[in-house]
Amino acid sequence: MSNALLLLPDFLLIVVGWLVCRHTPLDRPVWDAAERLVYYLLFPVLLFNSILKSPLQPTQTAALAFAGVATLMCGIALAYALRLAPGVDARLHASGAQTAFRFNSFIALALAQRLGGEQGVAWIALLIALCVPLCNVAAVWPLARQGGHSYWRELVRNPLILSTVAGLVCNLAGLRFPESVDTTLQRIGLAALPVGLMAVGAGLKLGGLKASPGLAAALLGIRHAVLPCVAIGLSLAVALPPAQRTIVVAFAALPTASSAYVLAARMGGDGSYVAGLVTLSTMLGMLSVPLWLAVLGWLPG
Repeated sequence: MSNALLLLPDFLLIVVGWLVCRHTPLDRPVWDAAERLVYYLLFPVLLFNSILKSPLQPTQTAALAFAGVATLMCGIALAYALRLAPGVDARLHASGAQTAFRFNSFIALALAQRLGGEQGVAWIALLIALCVPLCNVAAVWPLARQGGHSYWRELVRNPLILSTVAGLVCNLAGLRFPESVDTTLQRIGLAALPVGLMAVGAGLKLGGLKASPGLAAALLGIRHAVLPCVAIGLSLAVALPPAQRTIVVAFAALPTASSAYVLAARMGGDGSYVAGLVTLSTMLGMLSVPLWLAVLGWLPG
């Protein structure tokens, strides 16, 4: 499949979710429940199972991990720095900052499968295991500070952090489940990708961006332009093998996390504004991923 068509299956699932939500009896209340199901059960199980089964191979993946985590940290620093710009609304920034560095793990896993097969999935699972806790810690902080929530309570209750940490601990401990349990977990996890992507489509809306279009442009500029450039630079600097380089750049160009809306709404942020950012980022991601992979392909080495 050409780079231009890599995200077409995922985009079509998003379109299906949008159509079903707006033109059938399966309207918004149904998808609110589906989002909670994905966020609290399906996706945590998928993360846990993927990380548990991924060979961590620290000697072979240290440079890959460094490039991915360093790219993410750059995104967090730039997103936080926007708060210092004149005229930036504190609540909108607290709500939307996460969209500059968080990534859509549903699309990440599906994309890695197409780019690198099982090895690609193992590499992206490692990046997810390392970066999801960092992303959630960084996303919760401004929302907790702005909304007066307990920061540590929000962290220890976050299902994505809990599942990634549990997956890493069990992986390092060498835990393996009986076949019946393993198959059950695998089937639960498989449901996360299609349901999660359709839930993204059901939540698509742009109207909230009118509250601060300049901030939105800056946040999505970091997500879709700056971070892929950083990833290309870092992957070349640490001399990643071509296959790992492709995974890191694809990871950096992903659309933002659809669960950003759930987090902002649950913690008293501006859910409508974040929904607009997620919608536009999802659309931009259909272009940015193949574009940056093409740029990477044009570079020597």
